[in-house]
Amino acid sequence: MEFTPVYSTALPDDDLQVGLGEMVEDGITSAEGIEPGFEGLFDTANMEFVELRSVLADGGDRFGVSSVAFDLQEELLWMGNQGGHMTSYYGLDLQKHTSFQVHPECHEVRQILSIGCGVLCLTGNLLQCNARTGLAIFKYNDEQIMMDMQTMILTQPTNLLMGGMQPKMAELDLTTVRVIREFDSTEPDCAILRLSNRFVCAGSTAGKVSLLDPKTMKKEHVLETHTGQLSDFDVSGNLLITCGFSKRMGTVDRFLKQYDLRMMRMVQLIPVPIDPMLLRFMSTYTTRMAVVSQTGQFSLIEPDSGSTPSFVYQVNTHGALMNFDMSQTCQALAFGDNSGVLHLFGGNNEDLTYNPFSNETEFAAAVEPLPPIDIDDLMTPLSTIPMPHTQEKHLSDWPSHLCRKIYRKAPLIDTDILRSMKVVQFIGYAPNSRVRLRNQVAYRFDRGVKGRQRKRSVPESPLGRGDDPFLLVPKRYRRVEMRYSKLGVDDFDFKHYNKTPFPGLEPHLPNTYCNVILQVINFIEPLSNALKSHLCTREFCIACEVGFLMHMLGTAKPGETCQATNFVRAFKTLPEASGLGLVLSENVDTTKVNYARLIQSLNRFLLQQIHNETVTEGSETALPPEMSHGHFDSTGTSIIKDLFNTNIVSTTKCRCDQEISRNSSSLLFTLVYPDCQIQGLNKPMQIAFGEVLRSSMCLEHTTQAWCESCGKYQPTVQSKIVKCLPDVLAVNCQVETQKDFEFWRIQQEIRAEAKRAKPDEGKPAAPAGLTAADRGPKPCRYGNLCTRKDCRFAHERDRVNDIDDPQEFLGLGHDNIAPWVPPGLCLTLDTERNLCVQELCDDDDSVSADTSTVAYYELMGVVAEIHESKVIGSHLISCVKVGKRYHQRKTGQMRNRWYLFNDFGVTSIDKDDARVFNLDWKVPCILYFTRKDISKRFPESMKNPVTSAPLLEEASLAKSCAQVISFKPLQQNELPQAGDLVGLDAEFVTLNQEEAELRSDGTRSTIKPSQMSVARVTCVRGQGSDEDVPFIDDYISTQEQVVDYLTKFSGIKPGDLDVQYSSKHLTTLKSTYIKLRHLVDVGVIFVGHGLKKDFRVVNIVVPPEQVIDTVQLFHLPRQRMISLKFLAWYFLGTSIQSETHDSIEDGRTALKLYQKYEEMRKEGEDFLEAKIREMYEKGRTLQWKTLDGELEGGIPADILQEIQ
Repeated sequence: MEFTPVYSTALPDDDLQVGLGEMVEDGITSAEGIEPGFEGLFDTANMEFVELRSVLADGGDRFGVSSVAFDLQEELLWMGNQGGHMTSYYGLDLQKHTSFQVHPECHEVRQILSIGCGVLCLTGNLLQCNARTGLAIFKYNDEQIMMDMQTMILTQPTNLLMGGMQPKMAELDLTTVRVIREFDSTEPDCAILRLSNRFVCAGSTAGKVSLLDPKTMKKEHVLETHTGQLSDFDVSGNLLITCGFSKRMGTVDRFLKQYDLRMMRMVQLIPVPIDPMLLRFMSTYTTRMAVVSQTGQFSLIEPDSGSTPSFVYQVNTHGALMNFDMSQTCQALAFGDNSGVLHLFGGNNEDLTYNPFSNETEFAAAVEPLPPIDIDDLMTPLSTIPMPHTQEKHLSDWPSHLCRKIYRKAPLIDTDILRSMKVVQFIGYAPNSRVRLRNQVAYRFDRGVKGRQRKRSVPESPLGRGDDPFLLVPKRYRRVEMRYSKLGVDDFDFKHYNKTPFPGLEPHLPNTYCNVILQVINFIEPLSNALKSHLCTREFCIACEVGFLMHMLGTAKPGETCQATNFVRAFKTLPEASGLGLVLSENVDTTKVNYARLIQSLNRFLLQQIHNETVTEGSETALPPEMSHGHFDSTGTSIIKDLFNTNIVSTTKCRCDQEISRNSSSLLFTLVYPDCQIQGLNKPMQIAFGEVLRSSMCLEHTTQAWCESCGKYQPTVQSKIVKCLPDVLAVNCQVETQKDFEFWRIQQEIRAEAKRAKPDEGKPAAPAGLTAADRGPKPCRYGNLCTRKDCRFAHERDRVNDIDDPQEFLGLGHDNIAPWVPPGLCLTLDTERNLCVQELCDDDDSVSADTSTVAYYELMGVVAEIHESKVIGSHLISCVKVGKRYHQRKTGQMRNRWYLFNDFGVTSIDKDDARVFNLDWKVPCILYFTRKDISKRFPESMKNPVTSAPLLEEASLAKSCAQVISFKPLQQNELPQAGDLVGLDAEFVTLNQEEAELRSDGTRSTIKPSQMSVARVTCVRGQGSDEDVPFIDDYISTQEQVVDYLTKFSGIKPGDLDVQYSSKHLTTLKSTYIKLRHLVDVGVIFVGHGLKKDFRVVNIVVPPEQVIDTVQLFHLPRQRMISLKFLAWYFLGTSIQSETHDSIEDGRTALKLYQKYEEMRKEGEDFLEAKIREMYEKGRTLQWKTLDGELEGGIPADILQEIQ
């Protein structure tokens, strides 16, 4: 390496250059033999840069290096030569990474620019983008635009500005590879482009720099920099520095010119010791820059006056430098010369990098050499040796008379595809069944035993390539998805997924992962009854919404579904839930959500939140005085505290024997797993679930803490002592690390080995482990033909889903794994308050009665996370043991049974199915143990908190003085009674637009329906002196963003739901819900049009016998539904909904239509059916359009003769 010394301030610049040139020409590379006065200039220990590597670039023997650039994403250095070839080099050793030809006609590469997806290469008439591995992404070579292009720069992440030796500039969109705009340049050419924080700076060969507006590309100012040509310039902040030529004898201008873009003028002339041709600002410094000459010299300059001159470095080149670039870290410099050599300079530090945070570079996979075959090897088949393709015959070919061509028959098309196929001309279109890969057909060969179907080793499933193809989740555990049609979910068959007497919950709303916990809460009878009895005045109360949901689940018919819409709405308004990350956004990628951690955090939050909302004032006599200072308010109690609370004494003991105790409470416990693989043992150790639970409840660990007695931090032992036992024991499993997974897997395998060692021990008498109570009553001899309503035998029509192959995919049938979680527990507190946990082998009721220190528990609920695939993601399910009281209320039978709740899919399962966890796809999250005598400790007591008070006078939330009251509230003497008619209508607004896709056959498929919110509810009197007068006309205030008020169909205008500006009777959704709930509980009969959708959006369950829907009254089977407007026009002779909808008008019209229906039915069923058929015929004639004019028999008089 050769270096030139720094110039001395005592020497003139010309003398310095002469001295330096003579030293280099004489081959002087060290301080030896230097004339006096120059010894101090060769202090190489203080040099910042040294030459690290020089390589002959690809094609360097024929072409020079025309462009170099450091990659901004990876540790790569890119080079382009004058022959249109690009090469990338990795690291400081310049290891060749990729090499490819860019321009087919060998035009020179003029600029290289790295972007996120690859690297851009610009030639005179071509712009090409290549991946870093060399593959071409796109090319752009428009002949009208790409003419002698010279430079390019990114104005935005996806916008590229290009200029060249032509009067036009173009801006290209890299995503669409199209020109966004094309405009005239301010100068005849554009050789250099730089971007500042205010301007796009364009330099021309005439020595001018134009400052352009980045938005309009209009010229703002022009800087006259040099009298000759402009060589290079760079921008940093508000500073712009140029170098170029002078017209005086055509020499290089030895001064750099510094401009301030705030004042638009030159502020300083900077002398340099070399002929400046190229320059770059060093981004890690304020104003420091690197200046390079064409002869191979470069120096680091500080523009500030009075700064110490830097070294003058010499690049060991045999030609002229053509370009250079600086890395982002300013630790590396790259130079390219016209002799095809690439030079890399770097600092003396060992951790030298190109970028502060570089991505990992992808390298080509190493080619494994083929193993050699010995010439005498007779065992290796010759087919392992690839043969070349040739038209000649091989010696191994069979004779033609022994060969015959056999073509495989095409497989039959699936009947489901043929059934759903639509034929357009001669092409059939059918939805993709998602069971096969596109354009691939799997052929099956029957090679098994005759008469027995061979199982496929790789099942057909929608698993991704990164998933285990042999991992198949049982059907009942898979995610259930709602398929929407043009009718929404009205024609979706929920009963296909639920043939049990218990309803499921729909999952189409965001944050419905809460469904699993809500289903468990529903079957903890004391908690469910307490929440049903709770009602407060808070607008958003979780306890109230859960109580309303529990009431819906209890009153819903078998096979129906419910929604947690109002619960989710209240849940999203809680700032604590959002702060804990429990509220998921609508655009979140569900495949990346850790549902196991999320549901355990929600479990802890819900218990605490419901306790805070239901706590009541009063004394607690059940707790001793020393336990009155727990985590919760000692002066109040709640159902959560009565059921879940465990009083704990936390003790901290120092080595100096100082002991500090404090009282606390806990609503749940988290399992802490020990190490079951101990050194010295040949096999893992078996640890009982009870022991893990006991150590987790009485957790003891050592930590550093401050000791007041010692006056310093000391190792202290912290332990917990349980003082009382809860009625419901909630346990978070917290299976997150690989160590936790291995612990569960090992314990289940150990249990399976013990079960195989003692096959006869504990063998159940009934198949699949069902007790006599689980099997239920005996079947009826008459089957489905039985007509006795009080028959106590079982019928096929009343049968719930039997356990479908309970051993399937659980490992039970193959003895791979066995349940580690016991079906029951016995917790005992001795006289010293030491906790003992004993596992119960069965879950029968033959146990002793509970005492204050002994409690018998049974497993009643399990929440688990199901992993289907990386593409589909995961979801949550809950397994619940439903007690006898629930079965008696739903089916009239006294039995216990386990059910799997998978959103709206509900199936009956085996008791071991809930306790076995195949950790490949089923991960435990939460376990719920309840006392066996919990029903005796909490007698069934529930009161209906909904009264008629909200139906009377109620204040409006609207603050406007000009309020319009459109209804007459009920008086005390006219409260609705059972059987009274009430006209009902509701109007809605849209919170989220519908998401749909257009299929290849032209049909439209709904991916996600629009999310509606109730905006107005109207109830009209159906009898009495004030008949047709509304007694409820509530506008619902909402805090959510409304995307569409649907004014044409709802009559709701912007501002009607705003508390500040509304002139309507504004109230909360909870208040209106309570009014409707009271009407349902009283037993009124609702009359309306399309009430099914109204009740669904309001999120309330109404028994079918309390609903009269006019859309069903005037409907013929397999015919279209008739609108309320047409029915009113045809049967009543009135015109409604002329401009917008009015819920009062619609409610009155529905009542009158019902009265008209009753009048026609009195004439006979045949007369009624004839009138309806006549209405359908006239509707089809009029194309279901209403007409104005005098009506006669339902048809306008002026067209009656024409129609007939």
